[in-house]
Amino acid sequence: MKNMLLSAAVLLCLASCGTHTSYSARYLSDLRSAPTAEPAADKSRVVLYNASITLLLKEPDSLNKKLPLLTKKYDGYVMTVGDELSTIRVPAAQLSNVLQDLSAMGKVTARSLSGQDVTDDYTDYTIRLDNAEKARQRYLQLLEKAENVEAAVKVEKELERLNSEIDLLKGRLARFDHLAAFSTVTIHLEKKHKIGLLGYPFVGLYKGIKWLFVRD
Repeated sequence: MKNMLLSAAVLLCLASCGTHTSYSARYLSDLRSAPTAEPAADKSRVVLYNASITLLLKEPDSLNKKLPLLTKKYDGYVMTVGDELSTIRVPAAQLSNVLQDLSAMGKVTARSLSGQDVTDDYTDYTIRLDNAEKARQRYLQLLEKAENVEAAVKVEKELERLNSEIDLLKGRLARFDHLAAFSTVTIHLEKKHKIGLLGYPFVGLYKGIKWLFVRD
């Protein structure tokens, strides 16, 4: 009887150990296969996009009259208006739509799009601004502890310099923010001239020669 009880106890112990080993193995396997969280890299860039378009028009002034409505449609604004050159600013996200609308107002003879990456300058200004603001806080603390007028004057002079630097850096960053949000579109206006009566024979001659030597 004792032998039977001893055998049963051994079997129960082995079964328990086997179950524990199996659970531990599964647990370790889950830990190994669990994905590790990694911070996503910030790949954003600060790019200033500008466009230029040249339009051939019968009456260039007619396009200038349409610019206020066009820019208002896309929450932009008119910068300059001229007989040969006009400039507008529109949200960068709407630049393609604006160029498409302008292309429908005349014959496009030239068109270009450019981008200027100012990320490095933007980052540099941001770091310098942060350092200047921290330095200003330290000098404000020193000003409270100044023991005499001479010490206070020196601290105030340094605070004045830091305030000027902070204002300058904030202005540069604000300008970058605005130029990144709003693209500048330069519109070159060319007047379409009518051909006189004596000009038609030469136009016909040109087309005839082109037909003989140049084929699409």
